[in-house]
Amino acid sequence: MSHRRPLIGLSTYLEASARWGVWDLPAALLPAGYPQLVRAAGGLSAMLPPDVPGVAAELVARLDGLVIAGGPDVEPVRYGAERDQRCGPPARERDAWELALIEAALAAGTPLLGICRGMQLLNVALGGTLVQHLDGHTGAAGVFGSHPVKPVPDTLYASIAPEETDVPAYHHQSVERLGRGLVVSARSADGTIEAIEVPGRHWALGVQWHPEAGRDTRVMAALVRAAS
Repeated sequence: MSHRRPLIGLSTYLEASARWGVWDLPAALLPAGYPQLVRAAGGLSAMLPPDVPGVAAELVARLDGLVIAGGPDVEPVRYGAERDQRCGPPARERDAWELALIEAALAAGTPLLGICRGMQLLNVALGGTLVQHLDGHTGAAGVFGSHPVKPVPDTLYASIAPEETDVPAYHHQSVERLGRGLVVSARSADGTIEAIEVPGRHWALGVQWHPEAGRDTRVMAALVRAAS
């Protein structure tokens, strides 16, 4: 019997204008590092363009695992805050779609990995809040930096990466107040929350950094194993 690789859904960016060849059209797109990381970790990937939130549960039911990708700032109204002038422009359609995906995955027990924005949305979905702007955040515009994160003992993340690890990151926002049932599973040296998770029967992890921009496949490999 052949080994069935788990199918991992990847949320995507929705851009009003993207150019390729002679075309300049609205597009759903995703940096190639995401499907490449899924493949390297032993899974199959499926891109999930924003859709009507009401179909999220039906879609998640066909997946073995779900990744909520990085991207634009979460609209502050989603967590009951006034907009800071340094917060980026809203992506309302994507916010609604990805929150619905997260809620569906948590309800179904589908393994879930949130990356950067995805971690922040996981926190918001469970009633948490965000820091809208980190002073001195890592990296020049559009350029990843690197810094160490330290796991919290006896967490899911610590079981994946038990040692302090340098990670590729571009931080602009971060978790402020934790959402319901979440625990912190990694921090940076300045105390910034770098990973959160839902303990217990769910496999649900969020990381503040971008594993798809580095060579460490352990986090994605752990998702793929859980999805198997």
